[in-house]
Amino acid sequence: MRRRDFVKYASAAAFSLGAGSLLEAAGHSEKPNFVFIMADDCTFRDIGCYGGQAHTPNIDKLATQGMKMNNCFQAAPMCSPTRHNIYTGLYPVKSGAHPNHTCAKDGTKSIVHYLRPLGYRVALSGKRHIHPKSVFPFEYSRKNNNPDMKVIDELFHDSNENGSPFCLFACSNEPHTPWNKGDPSKYDSEDLKLRSYIPDTPVVRESLTKYLAEVTYFDKQVGQILDLLEKHNLAENTIVMVVSEQGNALPFAKWTCYEDGLGSIMIVRWPGKVKPGSESNAIVEYVDVTPTFIEAAGGKVPDVIEGRSMVNLLTGKTDKHKRYTFGIQTTNGIHFSKQPYPIRSVRDERYRLIWNLMPDNKFENAATERSKEFKSMLKLAENGDRHAKHFTHKYQHRPEFELYDVKADPANINNLADNPGYEDTFKRLKARLDEWMAQQGDKGIETELNADKRKWKNVKQNRNK
Repeated sequence: MRRRDFVKYASAAAFSLGAGSLLEAAGHSEKPNFVFIMADDCTFRDIGCYGGQAHTPNIDKLATQGMKMNNCFQAAPMCSPTRHNIYTGLYPVKSGAHPNHTCAKDGTKSIVHYLRPLGYRVALSGKRHIHPKSVFPFEYSRKNNNPDMKVIDELFHDSNENGSPFCLFACSNEPHTPWNKGDPSKYDSEDLKLRSYIPDTPVVRESLTKYLAEVTYFDKQVGQILDLLEKHNLAENTIVMVVSEQGNALPFAKWTCYEDGLGSIMIVRWPGKVKPGSESNAIVEYVDVTPTFIEAAGGKVPDVIEGRSMVNLLTGKTDKHKRYTFGIQTTNGIHFSKQPYPIRSVRDERYRLIWNLMPDNKFENAATERSKEFKSMLKLAENGDRHAKHFTHKYQHRPEFELYDVKADPANINNLADNPGYEDTFKRLKARLDEWMAQQGDKGIETELNADKRKWKNVKQNRNK
């Protein structure tokens, strides 16, 4: 029986028996395929099914077919360390990939090394931002730094014909700036609701229409890949996971350890295993992706991996996963940063603690130095707008510690760090953060100041000497 014929047969009763059980009962050695789809600089709250204003019909539909994670986080609010984190199952300092434009330490293993021995083809189509290739020996493809749908079509075709399982990372470059894809006319700038921390200017509103249009463009890419799974009769035996990456390039999102910087969507469809239309409030992290795929593929998760498999959570055997999630921002080395600004964070289900290790410095990046949106906010502040003055200053000048009640204050506006009544919460979270940093070999300011040594261009240059 060919793979596609068997999967078609199996799909009819998959959920009632569980796809894996049905396959095993039939004596078939089918392993699930994996499709991981990732946006680029997309604030998770903007996705439709997360309460956002973007039109995302494909992602919203996927959420009705799988599990919607309400507390998913990444370890760093930047592209390069995030991708190393996902593919290695290691936190950024441990893998060596903590600044942007970075690389993993030689000898590090990635999901390619773990899944290939289990019979998988492991492909990455689209944006990369990872080094070196010896650590990440994917089957690479891309088209204009986006997933190449023709190559993905061929991968799915081959899998169906040959019966070989695959793991595909489809990495979009949207909605990363410049926001020039999609149809902004679908959004009325006057009707948009701005985050409470964003000063309201015509420039910001106009830019948001373009950003939201590009979120919709990403959603279209998601739909195209899901359609290809259906075309090749692979949907019933494929785990689909969609995430949004860190927040957008406006203030208080990307490059920050606030909720809108480290938070992400995560939607998981796994026919026969994950209950359609379900939701989970358990804390999960991007570092958990690789061990989840290894376990679902029938492998043993190596002890070196720091993430924890989510299989029991996804299959309903538990509703708990992690008590804490951790974050790190290494500002040294990002574009237009003039002063080091290391940030660390820990969060439980109720509170987020942020530690700005060099608070006397000024927080600067591409958003503050080059974006027309931030310039329009500064202009509004100069003209006497108190809200604009407060939040443009707050973005660039912060206290050493910030503590937020994320349930009552999801936008992280009211800092409770010095308020009476929160001493025990502060001490507990700070102790846990200190413990995690020690486990990672993270020396705080020293790690920040040495971050250039972990940028790929410098590592490569030293190799060639």
